[in-house]
Amino acid sequence: MGTLSRADVEHVAHLARLGLADEELARLEGELNHILDQYAVLAGLPTDEIPPTAQVIELENILRDDVASPSLGVREALANAPLREGDLVVVPPVIGGE
Repeated sequence: MGTLSRADVEHVAHLARLGLADEELARLEGELNHILDQYAVLAGLPTDEIPPTAQVIELENILRDDVASPSLGVREALANAPLREGDLVVVPPVIGGE
């Protein structure tokens, strides 16, 4: 796998709209090349026996069950509305004229 030159890092920083100092560019060049070297090591490992759906962590639903519970009544829900019309909140129009 090839390595990134300083010009490559400067180009990527420019595309990402990052204003980096010379020492930051030098540090990132080294870090990015190290990442690419590590990727090359991983790419060389035999993975034919690993199923494509293998996960490094257990997959489980972390969301709670959806349980019905009492909610606010109309009066409580509209108590802080600045302008009401019956059981509705009146808001200014977002499309069209006045």
